[in-house]
Amino acid sequence: MAASLHTAPTDQAGPAAAPATSDCLSLDIRLAAVEAAMTVKLDEAAVAHEVRIAHIHTEPVDLADVITVPLTPTLQPPPQQLPTTPVAALLERARARMEADGWCAGALTDESGAVCLLGAIRKEAGGNRSLEADAASVVLDAIRRRFGDHVDSVPSFNDTHMSSRIPARMLGEAASIADAQGL
Repeated sequence: MAASLHTAPTDQAGPAAAPATSDCLSLDIRLAAVEAAMTVKLDEAAVAHEVRIAHIHTEPVDLADVITVPLTPTLQPPPQQLPTTPVAALLERARARMEADGWCAGALTDESGAVCLLGAIRKEAGGNRSLEADAASVVLDAIRRRFGDHVDSVPSFNDTHMSSRIPARMLGEAASIADAQGL
């Protein structure tokens, strides 16, 4: 009985020394084989799912039956308070100009008339360099509050973005700060 449990020793040239078939295949070939196997399994699962739900009869739902809108709005946003200070009003006008004219990076104004942060401020300041400088200072302060002291200038901040979303938001935040500070 003990002899039947004992296995014969294998020689080095036998199957233990032969490399496994997966070791001979490259990673790309193994990945392709796994992908093919998964595709087959997913196709089988899709067919099984269709068979399981084939007996269920459904009717299309009309969204008008599901979604209803009240005739009179129940929630209305609070009325927008217009800035009362000169710098805040300038920043709010600059934000509106950027939204109307478009946003650009790398120039104060591009050939299509789009403006950057500083370009919008400069156009709305109408040549009043003191008001323009105060507004740019408040914008830089708002940017640094939100993004950190590493921001060097308003133009460098503007040029790091790919859309107007954040620069326009910073003009709005700066207008709120200026209004709160009475600038």
